[in-house]
Amino acid sequence: MYDETTPPPMMPGQLLARGVCRHLRSHDFVSVEELVPTRGLRVDVMALGPKGEIWIIECKSSRADFLSDQKWEGYLPWCDRFFWAVDIDFPSELLPDDSGLIIADAYGAEIIRTGPESRLTAPRRKVMLQKFARHAAIRAQAARDPRPGLTGTLRG
Repeated sequence: MYDETTPPPMMPGQLLARGVCRHLRSHDFVSVEELVPTRGLRVDVMALGPKGEIWIIECKSSRADFLSDQKWEGYLPWCDRFFWAVDIDFPSELLPDDSGLIIADAYGAEIIRTGPESRLTAPRRKVMLQKFARHAAIRAQAARDPRPGLTGTLRG
């Protein structure tokens, strides 16, 4: 049984996300998980770089997980760069060549390929920075005060 002091076990994609976030921090990027850029989309990791660059990283824990993803192209208009994060055993030849590639595990990661840059427009960047800041603040507040109701207020 889990209560507010004992987190549930992490799923494989969440473990990949943790490793990715740890690695990105070494590049001076800060990140949040499960951010909603717009209705109907939820990215696994959104990272904010030291120069304001916005990256989206989709974590895929298996071939079936990747093949069932029908929304990933909808993430492209919401970031400057897009990456896939997979483990070392993932068949990376399935992934599009024109996207970034990160090999990860629960403890770290390595950027194998950086996808092309497609800079956000200034108005969209402002929206994404506000969403990132609100998301991070809500998560930080929920970590300090995990009473019911605080974690359920994340909105797009």
